Amino acid sequence: MAEEKKTNAAPAKAVTAVKKDDAKPGFFKRAAKWFREMKSELKKVVWPTPKQLLNNTVVSVVVMVASAIVLWGFDMLASGLVHALINIAG
Repeated sequence: MAEEKKTNAAPAKAVTAVKKDDAKPGFFKRAAKWFREMKSELKKVVWPTPKQLLNNTVVSVVVMVASAIVLWGFDMLASGLVHALINIAG
């Protein structure tokens, strides 16, 4: 059986750290960067067509009206039950 030779890696050279300026950029530079990035992201958005927008709006309004009717019905039922219980007890 052959013995494996252990090789010692050369010690890492000391790296001199580069001193960075830790100061944050000014308010206007940060604001300008934010607006540039926002504009870039808005270009990637796939905007709906007017037909899709109308369809989605109609569906949303119909669902809201249906939900309002169901909630109104439950409210009226609960109100009737409370009044009936009050009349029975009183």
